[in-house]
Amino acid sequence: MRWWKMLGLAGIMGVAATGVVIARAERRRRAYTPEEIRVRLRERVVEGDRDRLTK
Repeated sequence: MRWWKMLGLAGIMGVAATGVVIARAERRRRAYTPEEIRVRLRERVVEGDRDRLTK
C-alpha cells in the first residue's frame, strides 16, 4: 500500500508544478500595457498580410 501513497504524492506534486507554470505565464502576459498589446497585434496583422500577399 505504500506505493499508492507515493503515486498520490507524485500526482499532487505534478498538479502543483503545473499551477506554478500557468501562474508564471499569466503574470508575464499581464505585464504588457494596453498600448504594447495594440502595437504587437498591429505588427502581427502586417506580418499576416505580408505572408498572404507573397503566396
